[in-house]
Amino acid sequence: MMQFTFNIPTRIEFGPGKLEELGTTEHLPEGKKAMIVIGESGVMLKMGYLSRVQGLLSKHGVASIVYDKIQPNPVSDHVAEAAAICREEAVDFVVGLGGGSTIDASKSIALMAANEGEYWDYMHGGTGKVKTPEKAALPIVAIPTTAGTGTEADPWTVITKSGSDEKIGWGNQSTFPKLSIVDPELMLSVPQNQTAFTGMDAFFHAVECYLATVHQPTSDLLALEAVHLITHYLPLAVEEGKDIEARTALAWASTAAGMCESLSSCISHHSLEHALSGFHPELPHGAGLILLSKAYFGFLAEKDNDRLEDLGLTMADSMGMEPQNEGPMCFVEMLGELIDNIGMGDMKLSDFGVKREEIPALAENAIATMGGLFEITPYEMTREDVIRIYEDAYA
Repeated sequence: MMQFTFNIPTRIEFGPGKLEELGTTEHLPEGKKAMIVIGESGVMLKMGYLSRVQGLLSKHGVASIVYDKIQPNPVSDHVAEAAAICREEAVDFVVGLGGGSTIDASKSIALMAANEGEYWDYMHGGTGKVKTPEKAALPIVAIPTTAGTGTEADPWTVITKSGSDEKIGWGNQSTFPKLSIVDPELMLSVPQNQTAFTGMDAFFHAVECYLATVHQPTSDLLALEAVHLITHYLPLAVEEGKDIEARTALAWASTAAGMCESLSSCISHHSLEHALSGFHPELPHGAGLILLSKAYFGFLAEKDNDRLEDLGLTMADSMGMEPQNEGPMCFVEMLGELIDNIGMGDMKLSDFGVKREEIPALAENAIATMGGLFEITPYEMTREDVIRIYEDAYA
């Protein structure tokens, strides 16, 4: 008997030019002081996005302070530092401006600004203490400038424990953004490699949510939509970044995949990648997912998963191709085509410093820190299976 819960409490304003509505919206969280969280690269200043957001907030009489230390793989020390500033400055809400890492960090900062202790007290893997926060996070506004994580439409935040290789996803009802503004015009300047990596992150969110044992009708529809759009438009956006049609399609695909994560879940493909980028923080998350993908989904295809065939046929239709392989291997074939089409077919794990002798430790880390995703993967995986996938990906 079909049973599921549908709950996405975030208000999403979507479309080119939508950022300007930040200055007039009636749905801004209450309060007169906000912390704007941005990345350490300085891109939000260079592109003028930070000053625009500050000006639009000022139309509501909201003053802002800026926290600008967030790394591509955000760390718990920065969460703690920014949360302490929020408390000292009596911040009313938090604005995440930038890529998925920045918005993830803003969610964690908002949580810790309202709660005592250490962030890792609330984690459910690794050395986490599995405590339940006593208070809701401060309200969150998400303004993504990349089309990748879908974090604007889900409660999840991924943080690495400072000084360790534990990289864990977490979230609760209060870490859903109250308001998300998805403006594809902010994504026109994203470089080719980052476009490819973030686009494939969204792609794998959709794929994994479609395969997860907790999938449901709405997540299925959104997942297939995202897979179709990314397969068709990602190569176009990588080739021509100023293509607003492609950027808009990818922005919607990313948001749709984020909704999938709220309604279904990623599976252990993400567990394996979190271990990789936990060990090697310089490895972009999307790149790690690409590098593991053919080995990981090849393993699932051996189990004769009919839903993989659905995904493969969707991709083949988007590419206008006739697959050479039938059944689940159709997806693995189309996945290889997509990776080649975005220029990532020659990447290797060794390019990012990953060593073959690390593989047993990577497998242990994946299971210990993100073991919950193995429980909703369509097939039970042993430690030996995980090692085999890493080995195949490395080869």
